[in-house]
Amino acid sequence: MASGEERAWELLDALQPEQVSRRAMVRYEEENARYVLPSLGWEFAVSPPRREIAGLTPGAAELRARTRYFLDVSILWYLVGAKEVGRSGRLIRPQDLKGGHHFFTGTHELPLTPLAMKYGADREGFLARARSLGGRQVRYGDAAVELSPMPRIPLTVILWLGDEEFPSRADLLFDSSAALHVPLDINWSLAMMSLIALL
Repeated sequence: MASGEERAWELLDALQPEQVSRRAMVRYEEENARYVLPSLGWEFAVSPPRREIAGLTPGAAELRARTRYFLDVSILWYLVGAKEVGRSGRLIRPQDLKGGHHFFTGTHELPLTPLAMKYGADREGFLARARSLGGRQVRYGDAAVELSPMPRIPLTVILWLGDEEFPSRADLLFDSSAALHVPLDINWSLAMMSLIALL
């Protein structure tokens, strides 16, 4: 993804900040020549002239340290590609994104099983961790949260608690508009960073 990051920096540098700000729902600070982007409850500064991404709020540096491989490239391609399109309100599985049926398998399988194992008997712990990431509770499964890894790309994570009959399970759903903003591999990166942050 390193080459992908370099290309994204080049494209971002050529764009008009006011257009990027409007499309991506981010703030541009002209005096600092940087975008300020909210992600999972924290803010990040993105400086095209310095080719630098930095956490601005307490906890942001920790999140970046844990998810940097996914976070940096996701932020850059989101700023480059986000459209002025609202969410559809229709939730879909990662496999239902165009090309997702084959992509979200094997080495690209999402860590939903570890998430279910961690919180399968701890509904309140799951909700508390999601709230610390700026998530809001929604009504699915035994517990569910909506997270915002990028302003226009919400993710819904659903937890099914385990019992004597069935093991715990977790699901992740995209708003169907996600594919309009970033490529498939970036949606995968957003899902990965969100789940790693929950873990």
